Parts: sequence; C-alpha cells; structure tokens
Amino acid sequence: MPAHVRPVRPGDTVVLVACSGPVDADALDGGVEVLESWGLRVRLGGSVRARHPRLGYLAGSDSDRARDFQQAWLDPDVAAVISARGGYGSQRMLDLVDWEAVRRAPATAFVGSSDATAVHAAVAAHVGSPTVLASMPATAYFDEVAAEHLRLALFEPHTPRPLPSPRAETLRGGRARGRLVGGNLTVLAASVGSTESWSARDAIVVLEDVDEEPYRIDRMLTQLLRAGWFDGVAGLALGSWTDCGGDCAVVRDVLCERLEPLGVPMVWRVNVGHHPGALALPLGVPVELDADTGTLTPRV
Repeated sequence: MPAHVRPVRPGDTVVLVACSGPVDADALDGGVEVLESWGLRVRLGGSVRARHPRLGYLAGSDSDRARDFQQAWLDPDVAAVISARGGYGSQRMLDLVDWEAVRRAPATAFVGSSDATAVHAAVAAHVGSPTVLASMPATAYFDEVAAEHLRLALFEPHTPRPLPSPRAETLRGGRARGRLVGGNLTVLAASVGSTESWSARDAIVVLEDVDEEPYRIDRMLTQLLRAGWFDGVAGLALGSWTDCGGDCAVVRDVLCERLEPLGVPMVWRVNVGHHPGALALPLGVPVELDADTGTLTPRV
C-alpha cells in the first residue's frame, strides 16, 4: 500500500461491515476471535447481525449497509474496514455512500473479496487508494493460512514479498508489470457501464469466480471483451473457479479460448478465490506477474 494507507498495528481498531448478504453468527464469532488474537480491537457495523426485512439475501437495508461502511471509513480511530462476507448486495448500496466525504477523509484499508469486488472498484474510482483482496473473516474460507496472508497484508504492507501459487499453470509465458485490478468475474461483468467500472489498460488483471457454469463464464468474459474492458491489458492472473461446472478442464478451455487472443502473459490457478488458504492481494498497486512461475510480486 502507498504510505497514505498506513500499516495496521496491534491495538488498532478495525470494523467488520456487511456490505452484502447476511452473516452467519458462528462464523462471525470465529473471525472476530482471530482478529482479536492479532491484538486488534474489533467493532461490528450495525448491519453485521441484521437481515433485510423483506429480502433475506441482504444484511439489512441498503441505506444501513452504506451507513455502516461510511461511518467506519470516516472514523479516524478505525485502521481498517473489513467486509465480513460476500453474497450479493454491495452494488445496491454504492450510490448511497457520500463518496466525496470518503475521498476527503484519510485513506483507510479496505478488505474483502467476492461481492465486495464492487466496493474495491468504488474505492479505486472515487478515492484512488489501494485495497486488499482477501478471504473474509466470517466465511468458511478464512482458515489459518488465509488469515496469516491477510495479517501480513495489513501489518506489513510495505515489505517486499513475492506471492507464489505453487499449483499455478502457465497458459502464456512471460512477465508483465502494471497495477493490479480485478476480483470476482460476475461482479466485474455486472458493473460494466457503471461509474465504478474501470479500464484494465496497462494493468494486471486477477479474476476468479464460484458456482458458475462454463457457458456463463464465457458470456461474462465476452461481455467484458465486447465492452473494451480488456483493451490494453498487460497480463492475466486467473484464480480459482470453485464448483464452476464440475470440470475444471472445460473452464480452462473457456478461459483460453476467450483470453488467449489478447496475447499477454497469462496464468491460471493463481491462489486467489473461493477456497481455503487464499492469498491476500493488494489491488491498485504496481505488481509484476511472472506467468512462468505463477508469481505475483507487489512493487510497493
């Protein structure tokens, strides 16, 4: 992270917010316990234990979730705002956030993945500060390894640290440099045309998804390609595709068929996505992708 987003330290306060779906109470308690074991003070946004009165797939109303995010970000005592879990709903709250007030406030670390991709994009578009794509505390994927990746990303963001993926497979070799952007494919495709939909020009793009059939992955990639989102991309880091059609070979074929014509270094099975032990990646910062070794190296 750039210097204007300071490292988190023991004794700091972090706030868990629910930007998307309702949060499982037991998973939430377990995540809080882990964060507190790092010496952090943990507060909960008002919607974290709430549920929308009519739409059960949302944690509280859009205005409540937006308020929780904004209040946490604007609180000078808060060192990090952490999305408790994903699901669906982040996009619904974005227009209710006072982004001008958020932009004027000191930059804060934001952590999340999956549906929180929409919040990463909004912070990038409206604030311009880096964020952390990582497993979220109130999910089944937040195991000991993923937690340690997040701890290092928060506490030691300026320490040079290659981020390897031992199971990665090279689809097109080479090295590329650029700022790291991306996240969940479904959310990125659904964001095309919005205020927060950025360009991947000169960037390294990380993509992942879960529970999507190969033809839907094809459709979403095609939408991004036709919208020009990939124009000028520098490199591609393709993460996990958990439960996507039951045949990873078909998913691999879809990714190759749609993305190989871009002619840039490309690797898949990068250790990011909906699975235990996922890396914590710094979005918005310069990185180097080594597609021959499957390694991302932040250049902070």
